[in-house]
Amino acid sequence: MIELGLSGFAAVILAGGQAARLGGADKAGIELGGRSLLDRALDAVVDAGEVVVVGHQVPTERPATFVLEDPRHGGPAAGLLTGRDSLLRRFPTIAVLAVDMPKLTSSTFRRLHEAAVGHEGAVLTQDGRRQLAFVVETDRLDAVRPGREEQHGLSIRALLEPLDLVDVPAIGSEARDVDTWTDLRDLAAEAEGR
Repeated sequence: MIELGLSGFAAVILAGGQAARLGGADKAGIELGGRSLLDRALDAVVDAGEVVVVGHQVPTERPATFVLEDPRHGGPAAGLLTGRDSLLRRFPTIAVLAVDMPKLTSSTFRRLHEAAVGHEGAVLTQDGRRQLAFVVETDRLDAVRPGREEQHGLSIRALLEPLDLVDVPAIGSEARDVDTWTDLRDLAAEAEGR
């Protein structure tokens, strides 16, 4: 169970998807308001003691370790577990987020950690659906992880299903993601006040 007064956490940013609806563009490098989606994701986990980015290495404003998921294109659960295995130090919890959620902030992850007290983690929700932004107790994640051959194609939902995760409703547009060029255009227009 996650306890109050957490001594630190690690973060895994999932940036290795194929972005099919974006014509295969590298989401991490896409810019919104003059900053890459990856730099925005790094801002959201600025309080993390260590950050692993699962995706191709690109220049960043903050230090991070870059790894490619194993197996390649194995999906978000395989990416998360590869990222977890790449951490150099052990932390009580891991914050996980998709690189394409530019409205997440450090306050989002503080809220998730606070809500997770007494549980095995907490996950951001929007309209009743769980999003790819959550915190999870490291020991419990390790306990439910499948063997390597079972990770390919495994969904995050299936991986986390046995865990006691509390739902935390999104505030405003923090759960918005960039799946299409239209999503990016709409977020850019929103940022410019149009």
